[in-house]
Amino acid sequence: MKQSLEKEYNKAKRKSAKPMLWVSMVSMTMMFMGLTSAYVVSRKRYDWVSFDLPAAFYTSTVLIVLSSITFILARRFLKKNNRTLTSAFLVTTLLLGIGFMYFQFLGFSELMNTGLYFTGEQSTVKSSFIFGITGAHLVHITAGIVVLLVVFFNHFNKKYSSKDLLGLELGAIFWHFVDVLWVYLFFFFYFIR
Repeated sequence: MKQSLEKEYNKAKRKSAKPMLWVSMVSMTMMFMGLTSAYVVSRKRYDWVSFDLPAAFYTSTVLIVLSSITFILARRFLKKNNRTLTSAFLVTTLLLGIGFMYFQFLGFSELMNTGLYFTGEQSTVKSSFIFGITGAHLVHITAGIVVLLVVFFNHFNKKYSSKDLLGLELGAIFWHFVDVLWVYLFFFFYFIR
């Protein structure tokens, strides 16, 4: 009886995992839509100062897009039961994700070196938004890095196979989400000055 209940519980848990992830991503999307809407409205302020994005943000954008590609390749090779290439692409995804974070912080340094800060006398409305929204995204990227570590740990412990890759798929969905979210934010900041 206990084994039957546990089996049903695990089945229900697996069935609800993706819908719950989508619900959380919708709420995150709404938060960023609210932040970018506030940015658009604030552009009408008399003290709005426009400036170019830091060069490091361009590099970080390339890195995050490449990390999604490597995650797709990891999934593809897991489906073919090629654990070696799956591991290699998961590690590459993790390294690209860490590289993304590094270049984001480098971008913050570039802004501060030009005299633009998040708060204080040297801040502008736009710089505060750039730091705030990008910082909020970095929190989600940090969660994505933790997800990647969990996925890699589970892969290393052979919890995934070509017939059972739910955990890897959930990790990939979240990682692709934070990737697409950054690409949206990057082009939003690039075009809406």
